[in-house]
Amino acid sequence: MLNEKLFVRLKKEYDTYESARRDLIGVSNGTLSKAKQAIFALHRDDMSAADALLQEVERTFGNLEKQFKQLPELRYEGAYRAALEEYVEAKLFCEWMRIGKVVELKGMQIDADTYLAGLSDFTGELTRKAVQRATQGRAQEVEKLAEVVRDVVEQLIKFDLTGYLRTKYDQAKQNLRRVEEVIYDMHMRRK
Repeated sequence: MLNEKLFVRLKKEYDTYESARRDLIGVSNGTLSKAKQAIFALHRDDMSAADALLQEVERTFGNLEKQFKQLPELRYEGAYRAALEEYVEAKLFCEWMRIGKVVELKGMQIDADTYLAGLSDFTGELTRKAVQRATQGRAQEVEKLAEVVRDVVEQLIKFDLTGYLRTKYDQAKQNLRRVEEVIYDMHMRRK
């Protein structure tokens, strides 16, 4: 009555995917944590620690690419996407700290949604750095940071973002408002 071979095949496929998925979630959580650590290292102006952490993250993602060739649907797992988004945020922040520019990230497959979410979150790191620089009395750097936040928000306005990305965009706008308040406070204190 039932095709036993069908159920054996389905069970094998399901078990293979679920095992790989569980492994991916564990690896992704560790990778997300390392990307966060890199961001905190950047806020301490520790570029060497941030670089080391980001290189480790990139190696991990490189290893995952091999797994995706066999199970491409794993690329859409939430834990992996969250880790990739955090990496985008950290790498953009690191490169901005290094060269003062927003660069295109190459060498990995990053879809537009993940890139846009990472860019939005990147504005939050710039805003935090602006607050830090303001407390250090480094007004010119605050102005530069604010300009980048403004430029990113100006570009994001051009997208008709909805859902999750709309929330990220709204957060980027709040970051712009916050960094503008920092500049306002700095100017008022100079008077």
